[in-house]
Amino acid sequence: MNPEEYTKLDRIDRDHWFYQGKRKIVRYWIDRYITLHPDDLYIDAGCGTGTMLLEMSKACHVLGLDDHQESTTIARPKVEPVGGHVLQTNMIDVPLKDGCAAVVTLLDVLEHIDDHKAALQEAIRLVRPGGLIIITVPAMKILWSDWDVALRHRRRYTRDELVALVDSPETKLLRCTYFNTALLPAIMAVRLWRKLRPSLNGKTRAEDRIPAAPINRLLMSLMTKPATWPWFQTPIGVSLLAVLRRTHVASDRSTLEITP
Repeated sequence: MNPEEYTKLDRIDRDHWFYQGKRKIVRYWIDRYITLHPDDLYIDAGCGTGTMLLEMSKACHVLGLDDHQESTTIARPKVEPVGGHVLQTNMIDVPLKDGCAAVVTLLDVLEHIDDHKAALQEAIRLVRPGGLIIITVPAMKILWSDWDVALRHRRRYTRDELVALVDSPETKLLRCTYFNTALLPAIMAVRLWRKLRPSLNGKTRAEDRIPAAPINRLLMSLMTKPATWPWFQTPIGVSLLAVLRRTHVASDRSTLEITP
């Protein structure tokens, strides 16, 4: 991700309907499939500005991973006061022991990584048997725009592509579905318009602004409520969510251990 994007994200991450809603969706599926205890470890791989770590610190120990100094510089002063840690590392070779975490999240991370399969496999390695790996990624190639370029995305996914990526003998796929469907027409219109009129002429992107509070709440509700209906599976959406359970440990690796 371009370094300046971390500063922009830090200004809006806590309150913007998309980021707040995404965290709410992920926490719902964590709570649905696992009970976290205070001694458990939650790892946010690609932790960005650290907001998800702050929220999860109320339930268990937290550890953020990111390979960008801009991220760790912003996240560490937030996370350390609540007893958490932030480690600067790439996502392919993380210096932590096998099975150290109850939950690992990769929230809009895999699309940034050339070898996304290796990054996912490393996340799986870090999770104990019975633990969860939760993934969100951007969906639908038709939505590719200057936003993806600015964030240095390598790809957007279809559900079939994500299912194929997460297929592993070490995990069980519990859920894989699109979300943020209600807002797809509006988001598609904005992205397509910017393809036709690419110059922003110094204007702030729509993604970098928090709407007025009532609209912000409405947009978050439109995104989060359908995404937390267990019976609901939509065939399209702006993003994809996958929930995996680690079924067994295939290897043993002696490396650095971060003590929560």
